[in-house]
Amino acid sequence: MSQARSLATPLLDVHTGLGARLTDFAGWRMPLKYTSELAEHQAVRTTAGLFDLSHMGEIRVRGPQAAAVLDHALVGKLSAIAVGRAKYSLLCDENGGILDDLVTYRLAEDEYLVIANASNTGVVAEALAERVRPFDAEIVDETAQTALIAVQGPASTAIVEGLLGASVSALRYYACMPARLAGLDVLLARTGYTGEDGFEVYVAADQASVLWQALYAATEAAGGRAAGLACRDTLRLEAGMPLYGNELGLETDPYAAGLGRVVQLGKSFVGQEALSQAASTQPARVLTGLSGQGRRAARAGNPVLNAAGEPIGVITSGALSPTLGRPIALAYVDREEAVEGRALSVDVRGTLLPFDVTPYPFYRRS
Repeated sequence: MSQARSLATPLLDVHTGLGARLTDFAGWRMPLKYTSELAEHQAVRTTAGLFDLSHMGEIRVRGPQAAAVLDHALVGKLSAIAVGRAKYSLLCDENGGILDDLVTYRLAEDEYLVIANASNTGVVAEALAERVRPFDAEIVDETAQTALIAVQGPASTAIVEGLLGASVSALRYYACMPARLAGLDVLLARTGYTGEDGFEVYVAADQASVLWQALYAATEAAGGRAAGLACRDTLRLEAGMPLYGNELGLETDPYAAGLGRVVQLGKSFVGQEALSQAASTQPARVLTGLSGQGRRAARAGNPVLNAAGEPIGVITSGALSPTLGRPIALAYVDREEAVEGRALSVDVRGTLLPFDVTPYPFYRRS
């Protein structure tokens, strides 16, 4: 049987030229790291890291009833956000299970850009195409025509301003604007997935290499570096940001995942009835932060045990935190055990490692 061919981002040759170690991720050939995962992680925390995120999905929703479509399709009220702003929300099925978590930008009164996780782009596009049918609007999947490059870290503002030739102080967090960056027309968004200030830049795929080279030169000049998916995962875990397929999925409802705040039950949407019922009960297990001792990390799938040695949960994400110097993890744990400071243990290949229940995010930028 022939193996499916991985998709290539417009920057694959650039990554190869930089000596990146490549990996298959969600059907895409992506840079895992360029040199050292630790060095790339620390660059984002101290200066800046440059990421290729062109595997993410970009789906445009436009038309007179674009806002109504998204109010019906997502758990949040997208009609309430202003033009030039963004909102984090969830796409759920009829049973309240999470199909994907999304960031949506409002580009105009009747136009939005929905950003889907790479593994779910097809699912999201299909669900939106189904849910748009009663409305006067259209769904266009622009993933293949769009590249996404992110610069994240304390130096990101100076890097972007240097190429923009103007201040970005008016561009707030979770906001976006059209801009000319390095001579190219882009959508500049102050969003990210690292816990740091930063920008995500959307550009036509055939112009991605020009934009990357300009951003890469400015990032290197600021003391930063190109960064891969490996450090992106440890950065988002430190920042307590959920990952679809780990913390989120069809078997997860928003309340158990600690995302009840994004659900707007006062409007009609797909999954509203199921989520109304979920909101009125307490989930058996809740997403919980854990902090360990020593240097050995827990990994997804490791069982979590209480003081009596009884299984009471499972790790969804875990790593040795480069910033904090100790193991951290997210886990679904029995609600009565998810008490701050509670001493638990994690079974890592037959060895019980001590962990304490710890509020997340584990890291907040100063």
